Amino acid sequence: MSIINNLRAKVAGWPYALLSVMAAVSAFGAYTSMYAFRKAFAAGTFTGQHYFNVDYKVWLVIAQVVGYTFSKFYGIKFIAEVNPAKRAQSILLLIGVSWLALLGFAFVPAPYNIVFLFINGFPLGMIWGLVFGYLEGRRSTEFMAAVMSISLIFASGFVKTVGRTLLSAFHINEYWMPFITGAIFVLPLLLFVFCLELIPQPSAEDKQQRAERTPMNAAERRQFIIRFLPGIILTLIIYVLLTIMRDVRDNFEVEIWADLGVKSNSIYTNIDTLISVIVLVAMSLLILIKKNLRAFSVIHLMIIGGCVLVGVSTILFDLEAISAITWMTMAGLGLYLGYVPYNAIFFERMIASFKYRSNVGFVMYIADAAGYLGSVSVLLIKELGRPTISWGAFFKEGVLIVAIVGGVSAVMSLIYFLQSARKSNKSAKNLNIITV
Repeated sequence: MSIINNLRAKVAGWPYALLSVMAAVSAFGAYTSMYAFRKAFAAGTFTGQHYFNVDYKVWLVIAQVVGYTFSKFYGIKFIAEVNPAKRAQSILLLIGVSWLALLGFAFVPAPYNIVFLFINGFPLGMIWGLVFGYLEGRRSTEFMAAVMSISLIFASGFVKTVGRTLLSAFHINEYWMPFITGAIFVLPLLLFVFCLELIPQPSAEDKQQRAERTPMNAAERRQFIIRFLPGIILTLIIYVLLTIMRDVRDNFEVEIWADLGVKSNSIYTNIDTLISVIVLVAMSLLILIKKNLRAFSVIHLMIIGGCVLVGVSTILFDLEAISAITWMTMAGLGLYLGYVPYNAIFFERMIASFKYRSNVGFVMYIADAAGYLGSVSVLLIKELGRPTISWGAFFKEGVLIVAIVGGVSAVMSLIYFLQSARKSNKSAKNLNIITV
């Protein structure tokens, strides 16, 4: 610990911009490494296996998402109360458990190995909150969070490319491929988590501009929900829809592309890299907006724009005005323009706008718990209620719902928060008059 403390003291003397870049790259690397333990199995197709009339791969996805969902519900309390000194230890322990689960998945024959995807998903669900805890409440949080959140787009395609390469070029068995993919990322994970540990705590200026971030007990969590309940409900509606379709795209991208007649091991990385760059630029520019409420409003507009892009591109594809590759690129960009802000800066600027002593992890895990519960529910409905519909057709129907319902809810959310801010400012002015 003394070595880390000494290095941390030296890093604290670095220029703020350099420190921000280091934190951003470290968070991106750590979360990308986590994806190797979470999403590599999705690169496999596991064709020809059905249990209880449900495709084997769907059982794998459901098992992991159920574990991930349980993790998000547990994380509402765990992330809200976590001691910052325990972050690195928790990250490595949780990912270590998920990796051992992949080993069990490789050794135990199907369908009995399905349970190991549940075990794999549960610990991984808490990694986002632990990593983001290093970044929140800082003047440059937008930039750092934008870079980290790009891993949500880039890592999925990158890990699937690694997994597909292991399958095709090295002829690795589909059941061993997830564990071996994880092994490739063990050393990078250790390096990036070590770098995260060197990041100093937010400065006094950070706290003054963005509100102090503190652990929250049960009473404080309850008070937070009551204070922002209408906005939280609208946020959950949008986020659940985005999570469902982002998860469908993430887990069944291989099948969707096959339905569209496109087969290429590199297409996942190529398209997701392009989307990553666009979203990174759009979110990073928010650091230029100093007024928190104005930035919070712009984030809403970004989410609304993402919903519009998803809808327009799908209609154009139906009219055969654009190609399948163009549609998947535009639809993916629209989904992530809506999804990524919630995972990075939406709640960061929300807390800063209202100067509310709290932390991003708590409210983010409420949203995630609802989102993944919706995701696993839709998977079950699709497989049990509409088993004959292809993943490509299912994806197309789903993104149209996101465009309409999500877009309307985002507009209503913007109106609510702006009105709430006006009421808060009016109350504060009245209080000052009375005090004087």
